[in-house]
Amino acid sequence: MLELRNVQAGYGSINVLWDISLAFPKGELTAVVGPNGAGKTTLFRAMMGLIPHRGEILLDGVPLRAKTWDLIEAGLVMVPEGRMVFKDMSVEENLALGAYPRRCRADRARNLERIFALFPRLKERRAQFAGSLSGGEAQMLAMGRGLMSEPRILLIDEPSLGLAPVIVKEVFATIRQLKAEGVTIVLIEQNTHIALSVADQVHLMRSGKLLLSQPAAGIDLDHLHDLYLARDAGSAAS
Repeated sequence: MLELRNVQAGYGSINVLWDISLAFPKGELTAVVGPNGAGKTTLFRAMMGLIPHRGEILLDGVPLRAKTWDLIEAGLVMVPEGRMVFKDMSVEENLALGAYPRRCRADRARNLERIFALFPRLKERRAQFAGSLSGGEAQMLAMGRGLMSEPRILLIDEPSLGLAPVIVKEVFATIRQLKAEGVTIVLIEQNTHIALSVADQVHLMRSGKLLLSQPAAGIDLDHLHDLYLARDAGSAAS
């Protein structure tokens, strides 16, 4: 299980996260929702060791103090916001980079075929430069690259961003499949409807603080939107 205890983080003298305490249970999909500027991506960057933080981040009860590449070796993998594929490399070369961790190299061919089964369009475009892909295809490539690292915990940042509804539906069908396979997933998503449709647990952030933590099945969507849009001054963290 991944756990955060009183985490604060930011950029230089600017603090973004304020005493965030969260737990992400093994085998569940946890959604972190909130408006732009809520601190969601900063949360992921702190978890991946990309920015310094105060407080504790623990994996299976052990504080994470390793470098980012060591966290990936341990099975903590992030699919970043905005895809961030290597545009001048082919689809297959991008996927191969995901298999760089030592524990994944022996199974690279098998994992590649798994990704092509999940995303058939990537197989069709395996020799194309990643920069020639559509936004939806690039999102599939970013997710496939993350899966090539055989994640124990997969952090996915805004997978629906900038995509047509039909592509969003396809991407989230894959996320549902991964959840059914038992992958622990932490999902950042601004679309509350689709986030709640896949999540076991939901956390709402605003202005770097946690305002609500509940099982997805018990969420009052109207109240969630009131908090999301700052129409309710109260906090419902529980």
